Amino acid sequence: MAAMAPGGGGSGGGVNPFLSDSDEDDDEVAATEERRAGLRLGAGVGLDPGSAGSLSPQDPVALGSGARPGLPVEAAATPAALGGSGETPARLSIDAIAAQLLRDQYLLTALELHTELLESGRELPRLRDYFSNPGNFERQSGTPPGMGAPGIPGASGVGGAGGREPSTTSGGGQLNRAGSISTLDSLDFARYSDDGNRETDERVAVLEFELRKAKETIQALRANLTKAAEHEVPLQERKNYKSSPEIQEPIKPLEKRALNFLVNEFLLKNNYKLTSITFSDENDDQDFELWDDVGLNIPKPPDLLQLYRDFGNHQVTGKDLVDVASGVDEDELEALTPILSNIPPTLDTPQAIENSLLVQKLEDKISLLNNEKWSLMEQIRRLESEMDILKTEHFTTPAVGDSVQPSLIQSSQKDSEDSRRSPIVNSSDQEKNKNGHLETPGGADNSIPQENSAGSFPRKEREEMLPSSIPSKTMVHFDQPNRKLSPAFHQALLSFCRMSADSRLGSEVSRIADSEKSVMLMLGRCLPHIVPNVLLAKREELIPLILCTACLHPEPKERDQLLHILFNLIKRPDDEQRQMILTGCVAFARHVGPTRVEAELLPQCWEQINHKYPERRLLVAESCGALAPYLPKEIRSSLVLSMLQQMLMEDKADLVREAVIKSLGVIMGYIDDPDKYQQGFELLLSALGDPSERVVSATHQVFLPAYAAWTTELGNLQSHLIPTLLNKIEKLLREGEHGLDEHKLHMYLSALQSLIPSLFALVLQNAPFSSKAKLHGEVPQIEVTRFPRPMSPLQDVSTIIGSREQLAVLLQLYDYQLEHEGTTGWESLLWVVNQLLPQLIEIVGKINVTSTACVHEFSRFFWRLCRTFGKIFTNTKVKPQFQEILRLSEENIGNGVLTKATVPIYATGVLTCYIQEEDRKLLVGFLEDVMTLLSLSHAPLDSLKASFVELGANPAYHELLLTVLWYGVVHTSALVRCTAARMFELLVKGVNETLVAQRVVPALITLSSDPEISVRIATIPAFGTIMETVIQRELLERVKMQLASFLEDPQYQDQHSLHTEVIRTFGRVGPNAEPRFRDEFVIPHLHKLALVNNLQIVDSKRLDIAVHLFEAYSALSCCFISEDLMVNHFLPGLRCLRTDMEHLSPEHEVILSSMIKECEQKVENKTVQEPQGSMSIAASLVSEDTKTKFLNKMGQLTTSGAMLANVFQRKK
Repeated sequence: MAAMAPGGGGSGGGVNPFLSDSDEDDDEVAATEERRAGLRLGAGVGLDPGSAGSLSPQDPVALGSGARPGLPVEAAATPAALGGSGETPARLSIDAIAAQLLRDQYLLTALELHTELLESGRELPRLRDYFSNPGNFERQSGTPPGMGAPGIPGASGVGGAGGREPSTTSGGGQLNRAGSISTLDSLDFARYSDDGNRETDERVAVLEFELRKAKETIQALRANLTKAAEHEVPLQERKNYKSSPEIQEPIKPLEKRALNFLVNEFLLKNNYKLTSITFSDENDDQDFELWDDVGLNIPKPPDLLQLYRDFGNHQVTGKDLVDVASGVDEDELEALTPILSNIPPTLDTPQAIENSLLVQKLEDKISLLNNEKWSLMEQIRRLESEMDILKTEHFTTPAVGDSVQPSLIQSSQKDSEDSRRSPIVNSSDQEKNKNGHLETPGGADNSIPQENSAGSFPRKEREEMLPSSIPSKTMVHFDQPNRKLSPAFHQALLSFCRMSADSRLGSEVSRIADSEKSVMLMLGRCLPHIVPNVLLAKREELIPLILCTACLHPEPKERDQLLHILFNLIKRPDDEQRQMILTGCVAFARHVGPTRVEAELLPQCWEQINHKYPERRLLVAESCGALAPYLPKEIRSSLVLSMLQQMLMEDKADLVREAVIKSLGVIMGYIDDPDKYQQGFELLLSALGDPSERVVSATHQVFLPAYAAWTTELGNLQSHLIPTLLNKIEKLLREGEHGLDEHKLHMYLSALQSLIPSLFALVLQNAPFSSKAKLHGEVPQIEVTRFPRPMSPLQDVSTIIGSREQLAVLLQLYDYQLEHEGTTGWESLLWVVNQLLPQLIEIVGKINVTSTACVHEFSRFFWRLCRTFGKIFTNTKVKPQFQEILRLSEENIGNGVLTKATVPIYATGVLTCYIQEEDRKLLVGFLEDVMTLLSLSHAPLDSLKASFVELGANPAYHELLLTVLWYGVVHTSALVRCTAARMFELLVKGVNETLVAQRVVPALITLSSDPEISVRIATIPAFGTIMETVIQRELLERVKMQLASFLEDPQYQDQHSLHTEVIRTFGRVGPNAEPRFRDEFVIPHLHKLALVNNLQIVDSKRLDIAVHLFEAYSALSCCFISEDLMVNHFLPGLRCLRTDMEHLSPEHEVILSSMIKECEQKVENKTVQEPQGSMSIAASLVSEDTKTKFLNKMGQLTTSGAMLANVFQRKK
């Protein structure tokens, strides 16, 4: 293996254990190339002149052979360099120096060289590979460099030019494995010093090495992924792109990422920074700071500018190339790398660089020509294969005889197809195809004239003749040899052919199916063995095969097994996989008919109804709906309905019950057994009461509209379904006098709301003009806002009617009928007017007006009802019935109609349906009249407040409500002005600050200077709400000044009701108000009010003020209060309050004492040690013990605790 230098006597040369094979090959190639370049080195000391003259100064072999033991490579090379006859000394390459250092085991020197090269950005591959390979350091002891141990590199003498590489013997050079796998680049040499054991540092070094190896593994995996991704485009598509230049091959993902990186780099270099930021945001899946993130395992290419400038140097040939799967071997590529990397440094002239680039271009051209050669060879192989097919076809003619196997032509065609598909050229196949012709069993002559071959017939005749000319299986016979061997000998001889028909698979392979039936039988036998061996993620690919076999297989038992496999194909099928299975089940049902669906598919569903995986139960629930159209009608209304009912009642998974509801909706669209109507109604109520929002939503979207359509056909919509729901609502209201079940009310009322489209469709279809509704001429357009937006397509009136055009014609006739001809004989509409509306209005009068949720639900219901039935119906049928009940007179004030929920529901549900000017005027007038009548009669304002709360939730009505309130501000009656002032409190929270500043505050300032003291007091809650919600400094200052005037003006000193209102307002808004306002205004004034209350001589007033102060202080104790404020105002106020409670309410006094004690303790702690952070007083004063006593006492109090709800609430 050793290569002796010319003229040198060689010692046994072997393999250097510290240099890899690739390094040796690199050295040999480099030496060969440099000899070709004609470089010579002068004769040196200790070297044979002939030998030295043939070696390159960069050849590490030569240097290693001529160096004296114990001297570095520079010392050994100096005589050789200076011994020439006056020639300029050749400059040694760094790679040669590194090779010599490694060979002589000057590892520290090599490591230092490697580090300096790394720091200067000129990493040397030889050193990098050496120091990153742990195998180079796995030994416990070794021979120092330069020693003459047998087989060690230092053994080569000066006079003997050694072989190509010195070798190690088995005796002295065997390396033992070290205790830890460290490399020199992760090795801490200080740990071998005398400082002691450094186990931790050693562990760190090992972990660093493992991390580096993991990164290298990631790079290798990225390279594999890159290679795989580069071949994503099918071969045939690439051929199309190559053959048609106008078709551009789509960009590959890795190409896109590389170009993105270069474009971003170009943008940054040219100061397009904003564009670069936008570009990075649009490609957020890529890291533009790291080239390795691109995924390409190649060096980064030049920038875009360099690529553009270099573009003119490339010549694009116009040849039509055929793309084949060929390429340069990786070993060849690796062999080319050292050639380019080892170009001598002395050739750094532009001419030398140009020559090296020219060599590289020529090599690229050679590679392209090789690719073209392989593609042409592939074409030749294809043509030869097609010739073989044509030549074999003529054997099917009668002139040839009947000795051709039926499978011969098929196999030939298959071979030809395979040859077209295969992109890889096999050399052995080429050799076979050069001879080119298939041999027939009969040994027929291939030299039959062309006119007798099948190729001479027209294509159509040849296709017709081909099947008929193939003999049947019974007619096939084979030529027997003219030999006299016994049959037993023949049998024994054939037994050496390795065939296996004993196993199951062997028997299947040995018999070829000859009919559709046998194919089905074979698939039925093989599929159960194939399915378990297919990846779970790809098993849906088997669905067509399983279904076709199950459809056509003659054996019921096998079909059942195949369908069982279908339903158990995937353990937990996802949504897409379930869709595939359902699609297959529907296709199966269409093909086999209802009887087999019932007998074969339904049992599979029934078996999995209680499966442990919800995905499988979900598949069953979805199958029941998908198969409903293909089942016998008796089965739909019995077995399937029972299965779905059981799953709805028992299944705990929301997704499964949701699918059950949707399938029930489909069943309701196909069921025609009237006896099942009541069962369907019970299922509807169960679905509406389901705890899952998903199930209830599916009920409104699918089940309820489908059930309503069936109910309409049976004539039960107006006679049973709607009246039953109304009766259930009335029953709820009767039973809920002490506590209404609002959830059930919402359930029934939302069901009624979802039935409105079906009810309107019924009215249209049963109208007197329905027979005249014909589509002719131009169809009028329906306004986009004519109907409320439906929850689902099944609630769209046009879907229920049949088409939007038909609905448009019916609507035109409907409006004309209502406006001009009335409702005489229109039974379905008369039921709505005479029975439904009066019952609904009666129910509305029974609900609690203070229940915001109930008012909102009924308001939405009436709004949808009026919008669906239209403006004419609303104005002529709905409004008159409400106005009849809500006659604005003193009588209705006495019977309490105006204080019921009828007022807000009429205002917000009926009068807001249409927003023309006259409609708005009607709403404003109604609210003004209600406010006036309620105020003048001293009636409760709950109905008016409910109207303001419901309308105030929509910003579109804020201006309208402010108009109503301004009417109250300027009213002549103080009672009306007082009511208006209280209504502002409800409106402030939802109105934007601009309206507050322009409309609300001026009105309140006007009322605060009202001659009547009650009106002024009524403005205080509204001012407090502004302090709680507004952040504009000017507004806050105006409100603060107004409140200060109330508290500091002498005329209000004896106004007990004003002080009570102020304290109540401070307790409500204090925790959420702006901190500065609370600290500078609220707490100091509460202190003053507590001091004044100590002097109150009327015990009833004193107790009233004390109780309100207690509630206010309880609420404010949750806020952060500074130490100064605590000492100067909060604690003194609490002490004053305790003085009042000692005489008037001892149970309050205990709680106040605990609060005072905790506050004092907190102040003392603050003086000793400053708090580390801002803590709420609640966290400090409410310890576990105090909180328990506080809550116990609060439960014993008989006074109002309305304000204590905010005690433990933090500021929002």
